[in-house]
Amino acid sequence: MEPIFRVDGDRVVTSPDAAGPWDPRMQHGSAPAALVVWAAEAVPTPVPMRIARVTIDLMRPVPVAPLTVEREVLREGRKIQLCGVRLLADGVVVVSASVLKIKRQAAELPPDIAAVPVDLPGPDASMVEPGNLAGSPFVKCISMRAARGRFGQMGPGAIWFRVDRPLIAGAAVSQAMRAVVASDFSNGTSPALDFRNWTFINADLTVSMAREPIGDWVLLDGETWIGPDGAGLAMSRLADQHGYFGRAVQSLVIEPR
Repeated sequence: MEPIFRVDGDRVVTSPDAAGPWDPRMQHGSAPAALVVWAAEAVPTPVPMRIARVTIDLMRPVPVAPLTVEREVLREGRKIQLCGVRLLADGVVVVSASVLKIKRQAAELPPDIAAVPVDLPGPDASMVEPGNLAGSPFVKCISMRAARGRFGQMGPGAIWFRVDRPLIAGAAVSQAMRAVVASDFSNGTSPALDFRNWTFINADLTVSMAREPIGDWVLLDGETWIGPDGAGLAMSRLADQHGYFGRAVQSLVIEPR
């Protein structure tokens, strides 16, 4: 299958299949989120590190068009590295992100510290979810399984997500990339408003991970809160088949269609 992005140096060619549900000319938020993580993971570290937190600000809608990637090290230390990543379209910043990496080091933890188990059906025991309500070419890259609720239906939901397509040409899909790709579906996993009558586009995405996910499937166990003045929050607990490992939060802009 064709990848979503082809990268040559700092230049990026974008597939039309990066498009999201709100406008066919604009990318699904998962696509630039994956590109940001890939760019940050390519920055060398002085010791082995992994991504612990990603914060992505969508400065403008990200077009389905050529992009430029800029990255820099904002802070370098023996235990952490903070990277800044920017995506530009026609010289204009459309995504500004910060990525925190933490040193990998084995720790002998107390016996009562254990992963919080998932009390929901696994992906093989969950309902196949076509994601038709998403109306997004990017969803063709994803398999979904509904453990609770249905994707796009109102109320709290719990949906398993799996990336089925290469995202960056010549590069494997990393575990952190799997986590952020799934996380940007939070507002569709637990919508509090009817998609047919309202838009609830996220202006940002923050993903924090106590550990990286294991395996191909990532669960979003989500809920959404709506404020009275045009803002909301879509929040998900992130899990794999071994237990919960992180959280995702999106700030939503709420408008009637």
